Amino acid sequence: MNNGMVKIITGVRRCGKSYLLFKLFKDRLAKERVPPENIIEVALDDIINRRLRDPETLYNYIKTRITGRAAHYVFLDEIQFVDGFSDVVNGLLRVPNLDIYVTGSNSKLLSSDILTEFRGRGDEVRVYPLCFSEYFAASGGSVAQAWKDYYTFGGMPLVTYRESDDMKVDYLANLFREVYIRDICERNRIKHEADLETLIDILASSIGSLTNPSKLQRAFKSGRNSAITDKTIKTYIDYLEEAFLLEPAHRYDVKGKKYIETPLKYYFVDVGLRNARLRFRQQEENHIMENVIYNELKVRGCSVDVGIVDTTETGSDGIRQKKRLEVDFIARKGSAITYIQSVYAIGDDSKEAQEKRSLKKIPDFFNKIVVVNGDIKSKRDESGIVTMGLFDFLLNPNSLSV
Repeated sequence: MNNGMVKIITGVRRCGKSYLLFKLFKDRLAKERVPPENIIEVALDDIINRRLRDPETLYNYIKTRITGRAAHYVFLDEIQFVDGFSDVVNGLLRVPNLDIYVTGSNSKLLSSDILTEFRGRGDEVRVYPLCFSEYFAASGGSVAQAWKDYYTFGGMPLVTYRESDDMKVDYLANLFREVYIRDICERNRIKHEADLETLIDILASSIGSLTNPSKLQRAFKSGRNSAITDKTIKTYIDYLEEAFLLEPAHRYDVKGKKYIETPLKYYFVDVGLRNARLRFRQQEENHIMENVIYNELKVRGCSVDVGIVDTTETGSDGIRQKKRLEVDFIARKGSAITYIQSVYAIGDDSKEAQEKRSLKKIPDFFNKIVVVNGDIKSKRDESGIVTMGLFDFLLNPNSLSV
């Protein structure tokens, strides 16, 4: 508060940005005895405020609401509805008694128009759908039942208010169709909406799989006889990322200490939205679990990559062969690094050894964790690798530093 910077609250639409600002933060201001008339609120996605989407009109409206020298708080919801909004916010930053907060659901606009143009005068606050610990706290049931609901319906906040499964299904399906797809198509003037929807379905059905635009183009051509180009596919993926629906995980060569540009993996910001796109027909808990772990790491403020470990091993025939092993996630936060394997089931000792194989080939001493589905007792082996249950990992805020 009152640090001279614009606070930019970002995230996918309907994830709780407006609630954070207009309810929780407004309540905070009320407790600090800020007069209601000193809080200037504009919901720009509301049709009643359509005229305020003009930048000059919006700027003049806010200026007329400022009375006296006491601090005023400006809340601008869904700022991307204003063309040239950076000029408005830049102008408001010059008013000494204003503290400015904006929300937005388009990363490209926000990064180019605010985080870059304001040159260090913008603080981004990223909001995600509910993580599992938040969902569990709100559910009131057992951990096991909360997990079943969460990996099916995800953590969009309003899902928790839908009483029946059918109501949750309808809400998520309508949200994807009527809000996200419509927003993307209208904002980017997409003519072939069917191609965008097909791409979303392909990505949803292959979360955690390596892919790139060329590979996706072949899927379009072979399965749907489509002439869509890889360039168009890349553009559509960019649109989905800009809307905060998808996030990429790039491959990183652990030993070579370099990124491998392509292929890469994509994860959905919410598994319920992903499941809704597939009409809840592909409920592979192993892939959904991987997506949930990825989202959990992002919520905790980590940058997340997919690890590659190149090694040479002697085969049963005595011949040395080069092998490329994968680490599901490399989570970085500050100077700390954690290597994570997501495993649906361990089974016998040979399966456990196989899952730890890539971790043992990493030549450093950062934390290495195998996360196993369900509720098991954590243990550490002689190599320092920790095996823990999924629930412990998701519910313990310090699980990365065990």
